[in-house]
Amino acid sequence: MSLAVVYSRAQEGVNAPLVICEVHLSGGLPGTSIVGLPETAVREARDRVRAAILNCQLEYPQRKVTVGLAPADLPKDGGRFDLPIALGILAANDSIPRTLLERHEFLGELALSGELRAVHGVLPAVLRAARAGRSVIVPRANAAEAALVSDADVRCADNLLEVCAHLCGKLELPRAERGTGPALPADQPDLAEVRGQPHARRALEIAAAGAHNLLLVGPPGTGKTMLACRLSGILPPLAEHEALELAAVRSVAGLGADVQDWMRRAFRSPHHTASAVALVGGGSVPRPGEVSLAHHGVLFLDELPEYDRRVLEVLREPIESGQITISRAARQADFPARFQLVAAMNPCPCGHAGDPSANCRCTPDQIQRYRSRISGPLLDRIDLKLEMPRVPHAELRSAEPAETSAEVRQRVVAARNVQLARAGKPNGWLNNRETERDCALDPAGLALLDRAVERLGLSARAFHRVLRVARSIADLAASPRIERNHLSEAIQFRRFEPA
Repeated sequence: MSLAVVYSRAQEGVNAPLVICEVHLSGGLPGTSIVGLPETAVREARDRVRAAILNCQLEYPQRKVTVGLAPADLPKDGGRFDLPIALGILAANDSIPRTLLERHEFLGELALSGELRAVHGVLPAVLRAARAGRSVIVPRANAAEAALVSDADVRCADNLLEVCAHLCGKLELPRAERGTGPALPADQPDLAEVRGQPHARRALEIAAAGAHNLLLVGPPGTGKTMLACRLSGILPPLAEHEALELAAVRSVAGLGADVQDWMRRAFRSPHHTASAVALVGGGSVPRPGEVSLAHHGVLFLDELPEYDRRVLEVLREPIESGQITISRAARQADFPARFQLVAAMNPCPCGHAGDPSANCRCTPDQIQRYRSRISGPLLDRIDLKLEMPRVPHAELRSAEPAETSAEVRQRVVAARNVQLARAGKPNGWLNNRETERDCALDPAGLALLDRAVERLGLSARAFHRVLRVARSIADLAASPRIERNHLSEAIQFRRFEPA
């Protein structure tokens, strides 16, 4: 029989659909053809595979070789199919046994010498292979990343000959071992370094407890960026399934997985010149953007009005849905984007509007144009908005120790555990039905909220976001009910409207 079947995985967003590599040898002029919607890099595999097999002193069949990659309507790209194609050709030519091929899946690009090179998107493929009950053989350069899936049987190899020896029973490929690293590196910025700004520290704690979006507004040098950079240090540690989701996004983006801090929450801070594609992802072959690389972490936008307005508008959908869909003519990809938005801005172009210690040189029209760069619908999706005054010099010189990130994180973790036990998610992720269930108010609270809606002109979305923030404040206070003081504090964070 001159037909062999080898399993591999394609890359489609953060999914890894199964690809069946079928190799058939037939009579006719010697040659190799690859079918099944291969793109350029896959079509070129025939030359890489032929050279790799010959340089490994193995026999390349002098017959017509047809390689089919099924399903035929799924685009195939990259060098990830080199190894399965080579093994399929060798198995069809009876150079290696076919019996063990069905127990494994294979990923890897071949050098002309037969060495295995790393490929992108290994982690999603390993996750799917583990669910299918098959082991995975990957290049050694991908071993640390693939080993993050604790229940997967991952073997690593340096070259094609080692894989062939393993399938022939002459060599046992080593298992990929997961490295361990600290959940919170020692160089993590600490809140103890922040002087003054008690209201901003309080807002940061509430935002961390309930996964709420936060906007900090104030003159230059008031600590907006300093506070934002310390948010990830007070967030609860990632659960393993959350860390794997983030690692899968990084794998698809070609960033790999750092085994030393793969359990660390992401903190992404793109420059204000970033394009919409850089922010949400895209390209002819869809790739994740900053919102996906910040999945289960923090997306920090400094100098918010300096971003192009059209770029900011693309954030509205992922803030609500927690995912982003990239559609192109030939394909579509979904990427997770459950991030926590933190933004900072000056009150005016010169930065000194409302600052008693400096004179603002901006006209009312300039201030209005500056603030109107941020649309109302985007602002409506931000739960906490806070004006930060300039810190007095006496507080900057104070030697009195401030609370550390570790102390604040204990309260945040306790509040987050209450939320997970109650709803299975942070308060900031609740939908409207869950908000009505978990954020019920007594008559006095309802009357207070009604007055706030009327005076502040809150939308229905803002109404529900106030309730979620009040629920987070109550959780930090270990209160089973939302009291009037919790609701009042939540309303205070909606009073500032820069646009």
